Amino acid sequence: MSKKILGRHDVVDFPKLGLFNIDVKMDTGAYTSAIHCSDIIEENDTLRCIFNSHSHENFGKTEIVFDQFWRTNVKSSNGNKENRYKVKSDVVFFGKTYRINLTLSTRSDMKFPVLIGRQFLKQKFMVDVDLENVSFKLKK
Repeated sequence: MSKKILGRHDVVDFPKLGLFNIDVKMDTGAYTSAIHCSDIIEENDTLRCIFNSHSHENFGKTEIVFDQFWRTNVKSSNGNKENRYKVKSDVVFFGKTYRINLTLSTRSDMKFPVLIGRQFLKQKFMVDVDLENVSFKLKK
């Protein structure tokens, strides 16, 4: 199986989340992928997430309710462990829809609202840091 080449960042869609043309950064140093979520409410065996951000374009006030979710420990680059919610969703690269596990985190102060980690990238993609928006350029 040949791997597609991605650049260091891209613009992708998360159709099940109602999020389109979202800036993402490939993070080969991170194992899990993370998405910005401004509010997370667990109630009645569901997880209600509000994807809203003033600093990230295309993150309007979108609310999604997950019936399936779990918690996982994530170690940040500074060595701190954080227990986060994790959900499954879909992401579109090169016109193809892939399943992806996403941890939910407040990333409003970060440049990119989504990090794509090694767990998703492995066996599908290689990252060339000299490139940008490879998938998005083919979308146009």
